[in-house]
Amino acid sequence: MTRPADLQVLDDPGPAAADLLATAAGGGGQIALTGGSTPRSAYERAAVADVQWSRATLWWGDERCVPPDDDLSNYAMARTALLDAIAGPAPEVHRIKGELGAHDGAAAYEAELHELFGAGMPELDLVLLGMGADGHCASLFPHQAAVEENVRLVVGVEQAGVEPYVPRISLTLPVINAAREVVFLVTGEDKAAAVARAFEAEPGPDAPASLVTPASGRLVALLDRAAASGLKEAG
Repeated sequence: MTRPADLQVLDDPGPAAADLLATAAGGGGQIALTGGSTPRSAYERAAVADVQWSRATLWWGDERCVPPDDDLSNYAMARTALLDAIAGPAPEVHRIKGELGAHDGAAAYEAELHELFGAGMPELDLVLLGMGADGHCASLFPHQAAVEENVRLVVGVEQAGVEPYVPRISLTLPVINAAREVVFLVTGEDKAAAVARAFEAEPGPDAPASLVTPASGRLVALLDRAAASGLKEAG
């Protein structure tokens, strides 16, 4: 059971996610962003927060293998909702180059992480994650080999487990679990079973989100009421 120490059930978890993101940015944090539609409002709110974004360094937890201006790109969404909306000096940005393809893009991103963090395991200050209805997080899908990877920092994922069915690039669980703080942001009734599986059952590769267990960091879950509706004890 990996129930977060800090599990919050909110009418709208976006503002809470924005506050955590802005706090990490203002503190000069190394931050991994997530994609999808759920975090967009959090990014928009964080962009106008009164913090010095230039102190922060942004990474991504995963990316689709598409050009950076493609509608499917996680970077493109964050650029529109967050980066382009920051009024002052911009943060340092390390996007995943999905246009290189799954494996070349993964190798390039791993090299970039090593260049900044050195030969060991990177210790990000904040990792933002979503959760799919199938229990996936980042681009780590149930029962795929990428879930079991414990050496590489970044992996190419040739077959996505959900739409859009394009190859992906993803941080691995060891990188996620080395972070100082990992925050799940999950909304919608279609995620309720996955949330319950991740936080109230035995961890396993059938639900990669259940394997997010930070070694020494803080695990937070920000859920709306629909996403939390399957939990035995919500909040």
